[in-house]
Amino acid sequence: MNLKELRIVIDEREKKSGIPDLMKGTGINVEIKRLTVGDYIVAPETVVERKTISDLVSSIFDGRLFDQCNRLKDHFQFPIILIEGNVDEIDELIENSLVFYGAVSSVAIDFKIPIIHTPNASHTAKLLVSMCSRKDSTKGPFIKKIRKSNDLQKQQFSVLCSLPGVGEKTATRMLEKFGTPLKVFNASTTELSKIDGLGEIRAKKIKKMLQAQTRYLKKINQKTLHDS
Repeated sequence: MNLKELRIVIDEREKKSGIPDLMKGTGINVEIKRLTVGDYIVAPETVVERKTISDLVSSIFDGRLFDQCNRLKDHFQFPIILIEGNVDEIDELIENSLVFYGAVSSVAIDFKIPIIHTPNASHTAKLLVSMCSRKDSTKGPFIKKIRKSNDLQKQQFSVLCSLPGVGEKTATRMLEKFGTPLKVFNASTTELSKIDGLGEIRAKKIKKMLQAQTRYLKKINQKTLHDS
């Protein structure tokens, strides 16, 4: 297939990654836009959200990851999460790597979004070109008009589903019992353990995760002070 006949739409914030330039070097048509959902549109219904290891860790702890998953699913039939980088960094960034893998498992199982790993930007660029080269990609991609989500309930579910061992059903029970995510966070281990399907062990894991200070935040703060 002639790559010059293909087109990919890339979020303008991805330019600093160097990936758009790598893709231009292959001859594929690269269009830079400000995207509100995803980073790379490789086909009319296929979008890729690229995350470095550090960005993925950050998005888990601030609740962005599951909100992004909801938006990807709402607007594209085939969303993909691409994780780029050395997975050995995970143990350096967070104290309990099970939190990381729990969130990643939720993306794959609860949201049914495929996850692909690449070691660096060069391999990411090759993967994206390969996606664009598929037969069903030749007529696209195109830009969708996407409105920002104001669905408060979805945002609440996203926050609660980021907790270890919590899926949509358990998140629903949490809101039914406590009313708000804030009250869930402030609940005691005993109160959480009484939620149907949660139990004492999961309740303890949730409290441990909420109360633990992450190495990631320390690293960011140190870097900021050093850079200044």
